[in-house]
Order: sequence, then C-alpha cells, then structure tokens
Amino acid sequence: MLRQRWVSSAVLILSLAVAQMATAEGTNVAFGWLRADTTLPVEVKADSLSISQADGTALFTGNVLVTQGEMRLSATEIKVEYSADKTGIAKLYATGKVLLVNAKDAAQADQAVYTIATGEVVMTGNVLLTQGQAAMSAENLVIDLTSGTGRLEGRVTTTFTPGKN
Repeated sequence: MLRQRWVSSAVLILSLAVAQMATAEGTNVAFGWLRADTTLPVEVKADSLSISQADGTALFTGNVLVTQGEMRLSATEIKVEYSADKTGIAKLYATGKVLLVNAKDAAQADQAVYTIATGEVVMTGNVLLTQGQAAMSAENLVIDLTSGTGRLEGRVTTTFTPGKN
C-alpha cells in the first residue's frame, strides 16, 4: 500500500514536471551541434537564379541548398539580400520546406531568416527541432550559431523517451 502510494506520487510529480516543461511559452535549448563558423564562405546552389540590381537581391528557386562549413540550409526558395556596399551577403530569407541541419541537430520550419553578420537564424511557422531522439516543436525558434544556443517560443511542446535523453 505504501509502495503504491509512493509510485502514484512519483508519477504525479513527474507528470506535472513534464507538463510544465512541455508547454512552456519559451524554452532555452543548447545547440552545441548547431554551432557554426559564420565567417566561412556561403555557397548557394539552386535550379534557377534571378538577380535584381534595383534592390540588391538575388532569388534562388528550386532545390535550394546553402552550405557554410558543416551547416546546411535547404528550402524551396531563398532570397539573398546583399550588404549595403554589395561586397557580401547580409541576410538569407528562406521559404518553403526550410530545413537547417548541422551534425546531430535538425530544425525545420515554414520560413527562416539568417543574418550572416550576427549568426542568428530565426525560424517561424510549424517549427520542429530534433536532437537525437528528442523532438521539440514551437511557433518560433531563434538560434545563435556563434554561441550554439537557441530559444523556442510560442506553445512549446517536447517529446522524449525516458532513459534515452
């Protein structure tokens, strides 16, 4: 009887802790594997490219793949915004089946904006982050590639396998 009460109490406490963690409005996450050297060259491959001299942008469409060191960013379409002096890339705007992969971590979303100078990636819309066997979803994910940290925001949900994470 005492053992059954102890097990019931332990299950209740664990359930409350998991529920609180799983539905947090904002959750900080370690992205050690998503750390990247933002000073490395950025390479973009796609099926087609349209360039606008007027606004200093380039639009890559169809099977777009961006690589920077070990990091891979893929999407249906990526708009490149060049720096004011036109000497480098300032930002990448990815839309459609966005996937960011680096080593063991992967994050997918509807859209993403990568600011090259700061190493910040902001992913929005149906965000799903997987780290090993753990999976987390949210409305937004902000990743700092330089420090390897991130923050999930907006109705965060996490799924994990006990003893495996």
